[in-house]
Amino acid sequence: MTETALPPLLLVGCGKMGGAMLAGWLEQGLGEAVVVEPHPDAAAAFAGRVTVVPDPGAIPAGFRPAAIVLAIKPQEAAATLPAFARFAGPGTVFLSIMAGRNIAGMRAALGEAAAVVRAMPNTPAAVRQGFTVAFAGPGVTGAQKALADRLLSAIGDSAWVGEEALIDPVTAVSGGGPAYVFLLAELMEAAAVEQGLPPDLARRMARATVAGSGALLAASAEDSGQLRKNVTSPKGTTERALAVLMAADAWPALMSKAIAAATDRSRELGG
Repeated sequence: MTETALPPLLLVGCGKMGGAMLAGWLEQGLGEAVVVEPHPDAAAAFAGRVTVVPDPGAIPAGFRPAAIVLAIKPQEAAATLPAFARFAGPGTVFLSIMAGRNIAGMRAALGEAAAVVRAMPNTPAAVRQGFTVAFAGPGVTGAQKALADRLLSAIGDSAWVGEEALIDPVTAVSGGGPAYVFLLAELMEAAAVEQGLPPDLARRMARATVAGSGALLAASAEDSGQLRKNVTSPKGTTERALAVLMAADAWPALMSKAIAAATDRSRELGG
């Protein structure tokens, strides 16, 4: 593999995340690729650039991917994975972005020869601003890990952990994190309307404030706590609002409870 071309890839599932990843790989010079997607509309945007087939049985004979990316719903894993067991071996790495599905369970379906990387990206991948954390399972070589990292880096930043169990809190914080931020924008918009602002202005203001604050956070060397303090004038309006939001039974407790609940659910899915 060179830095200017990606080796043959097989993408299983071309939903929002799978499609975002495929778009990123095409930008990096993806050559031969096959997409397994039973719903033609899902992969319509990639027509003519990759081979799209409706099921594993239609994968072209002789096609041997260097990586198989599993971008299906975790509930579909048991029925879907056995059809790809024939690719398990030293020449192929499986890269799973299924929430909750652990490596032991995937290898039980794919065979013990399967080299599996478990990863959790998030939806800003659609604009190449995603964040992904990954773990390399038994048998994954250095070259396969490097390939998986390159595939993940095509949609944003990536990091690795040394314990698979850490992927569960990663799923709760990073995987679900965009939903929490979108909820913040949604609630700010609703509160602005309650205070008398026109709905269109409330929407623009909430979205721009959340997006701009995220951009400032990304660009700043200061930590988030200090950036919050920079906005908070003593005895001012922001301080009054934060006294409500940061009360012991408000955001601190609720966020901790929410992350714990999502982490527990990720563990349940992997069970």
